[in-house]
Amino acid sequence: MTANLTLLILIGVLVACGVYLVLERAVSKMLLGMILFGNAVNLLIVTVGGPDGRAPILGEHDRVHQDTADPLAQAMVLTAIVITMGVAAFVLALAYRSYRLTTTETVENDPEDLRVAAQREGDRET
Repeated sequence: MTANLTLLILIGVLVACGVYLVLERAVSKMLLGMILFGNAVNLLIVTVGGPDGRAPILGEHDRVHQDTADPLAQAMVLTAIVITMGVAAFVLALAYRSYRLTTTETVENDPEDLRVAAQREGDRET
């Protein structure tokens, strides 16, 4: 029970740090936040997947084992790890391209967004 509580607290800390980093303006911090958030979700899936058990494939077909591990949680986490690595590679490629074009890593405000925000403020005042 305390191991699950410790893992849940760790998952909460990882999610909080991941969300904080995703909201930053630097692309490298956004990437680290996405990776932290992905790892937190993977830990959550494994934690919720149930207690440890025997291997799901035993080669014994005549009896059903109640204490086998759930392979679905492991398969989902493995798939999530592969997807996270692909997304990380894509974001790194975008960051490299952005740095080559603008020589900065921070994401600036879009001029069109600033114009729309200023127009909204003008509409509220009148």
